Amino acid sequence: MTPGAKKASWVVGVLVVLGLALPVSNLFVGSPHGTALTQAPQKDARVAHVLEESCASCHVPGVKPPFYAALPVAKAIVERDVREGLGAFDLARGMATQGPVPEPVLAKIEREVKDGEMPPAAYVALHWNAALGGGKEEAVLAWVKAERTAQAAPGMPEPMRAALIRPIPDELDVDPVKAALGEKLYHDTRLSGDNTISCASCHDLAKGGTDQHVVSDGIRGQMGGINSPTTYNAALNFAQFWDGRAATLEAQADGPPNNPVEMGSNWTPITEKLVRDDAFVKEFTAAYPEGVNKTTVTHAIAEYERTLLTPNSKFDKYLKGDAGALTADEKHGYEVFQEKGCATCHVGELLGGKSYEVMGRRADYFAARGTPTTPADDGRYSVTKDERDRHFFKVPTLRNVARTFPYLHDGSKKTLREAVDAMATYQNDEAFSEKDAQDVVRFLETLTGEYEGKAL
Repeated sequence: MTPGAKKASWVVGVLVVLGLALPVSNLFVGSPHGTALTQAPQKDARVAHVLEESCASCHVPGVKPPFYAALPVAKAIVERDVREGLGAFDLARGMATQGPVPEPVLAKIEREVKDGEMPPAAYVALHWNAALGGGKEEAVLAWVKAERTAQAAPGMPEPMRAALIRPIPDELDVDPVKAALGEKLYHDTRLSGDNTISCASCHDLAKGGTDQHVVSDGIRGQMGGINSPTTYNAALNFAQFWDGRAATLEAQADGPPNNPVEMGSNWTPITEKLVRDDAFVKEFTAAYPEGVNKTTVTHAIAEYERTLLTPNSKFDKYLKGDAGALTADEKHGYEVFQEKGCATCHVGELLGGKSYEVMGRRADYFAARGTPTTPADDGRYSVTKDERDRHFFKVPTLRNVARTFPYLHDGSKKTLREAVDAMATYQNDEAFSEKDAQDVVRFLETLTGEYEGKAL
């Protein structure tokens, strides 16, 4: 071997040793240990450990970075990856629950594992134990399936229980007598301070369970600050209101009567008005012996709202096996909806209503909107006062979305096409082709269901 060849061989050898030094050392010191994932109350410790090794460095806040992150060039790259990773998905927050793992969390994990996008190849090159081999991928996907199956609505057919998106159930368990009282109260203007506004004023069942206004009108013509969500299928939401401040339908029903801009009253004058109605009191106390009060009135309204399910949409029929229920264009729209990742947030029976997501994940929606922000734009932050929650909103259901215009929390998009384009821009940072956008709209129009046997 010539001296030049020997030198070249030596250089190559040194480079190989240096190249192997980082991943080999990371086998011992470079992977996260004991993060919020393995401390979370999960049923499957192995899956939590896999997610910790493969995802925690970029998707769990406060994880100690690998030692090479202190190097001059690597530092900026690692900080960028962590910032973008946490902005896209805080895995620890999603998993830190005493109850079932939220369906959107499962959907995001499933998508990344199936697509092979996470962990990134560059990370795996330096962290060999982060690769999803040796049965890790299968274990994670089996866990996702088991968790999703356990969360399916009662009575859901077995083949559909583990599906990413499922049909709306035909009914929930309710007390029909109490629900009938709730229906009357839902339409009763005595719940407002000036006897002009009822629940149905802002949540009109003839208008998709909304008022189809940008923001709702309260008593004395006052304007609310946010677009009115639909009450159809609201019983399947994981929380109520755009900011999730009400955990239950009962808590939601307690809100508007006390809001000075909405119904402008409180339970003392409301109950005083109701108890003066002898016929109503007689009917009400037959169902609620404890009498007319905030607790019983809000429970009755909530019980009625549990009947506001809208099954049997064209899409539900398709999910149940009727391949001819959708046209070719509608099917293509559904495929695009899944391929673009829309179904990771708009998931489950509701196609939404199961998580909080930031408005403007890929681009600054509020800067582009060009109008000053308002308290309504704060979203979940208004409840938690945690800066990480600013501009996070409960993902709206897409059920009956063709009837619940205008769109977004601020009601700024008048048509489904405008809403689809906005989501592509601000959530995906990707303009859909004309064909794809049109077909996604066609798909969304198939989500209109039936109430009391009639199409909305």
